[in-house]
Amino acid sequence: MYKHFLKRLIDIAISFIVLLVISPFLLITAVCVHFDSPGPVFFLQKRLGKKGKIFTIYKFRTMTDKERHNDYEIFKDDPEVTFTGKFLRRFKIDELPQLLNILKGDMSIVGPRPAMPDQLEELDENGIKRLEVTPGLTGLAQINGNIYLDWPDRWKYDRYYVEHLSFWLDMKIVMKTVLIFFRSEDTFINKPQ
Repeated sequence: MYKHFLKRLIDIAISFIVLLVISPFLLITAVCVHFDSPGPVFFLQKRLGKKGKIFTIYKFRTMTDKERHNDYEIFKDDPEVTFTGKFLRRFKIDELPQLLNILKGDMSIVGPRPAMPDQLEELDENGIKRLEVTPGLTGLAQINGNIYLDWPDRWKYDRYYVEHLSFWLDMKIVMKTVLIFFRSEDTFINKPQ
């Protein structure tokens, strides 16, 4: 029951309430992005959802216009990251517009991070398994190193998540995500076995 109805109900309730509460903060963030560098406030990108369905993900723009075309990992010292973008990326604020993706049903609060459509050809057996669930704002790979892990290692975490999905696993991931907010991703690098 949790995997479907209850998980979706929790996603809707939390994303709606959080969006209401932080809407003034989101507006201030949008203004900062707008005045920091030329370009749109939001960064829109096609991603793979559940069962390979393509959807548009929403983020605050954190880079110069080159970000529109990137398909590589962005690290904190990347010269294309804007002044405001460094702060937004460090505290994951750039990801907050994805609460709209969650409300729409394209994403969940917890699940494998949505992959780029062109990654579909590269997915191994573990990577294919991740498409069985709705992608998430945070996930098991994100609390164990995220961009510091190579793709096959991330997909191992994704497969584990799909095969062990539960309310308690989601809670554990959310709690560790909060810890990462106060520390950093590289503090929790953990290669899967």
